[in-house]
Amino acid sequence: MKFIPLQSRGGNYLVVAANVAYLRDDENGQTRVGLVGGDSLLVVGTKDEVAAIILAG
Repeated sequence: MKFIPLQSRGGNYLVVAANVAYLRDDENGQTRVGLVGGDSLLVVGTKDEVAAIILAG
């Protein structure tokens, strides 16, 4: 199980990479990260930046 650190304006998250279902653009240059079996997270960065973090982790 691989944990990926994602930065948010309200706090930081550690997300299991295999649980990421989708990435969607959101307001103010942020990205909505959908999780399998759960709610979505609003994180800092564009879709490309967040995808690069997930793939590099």
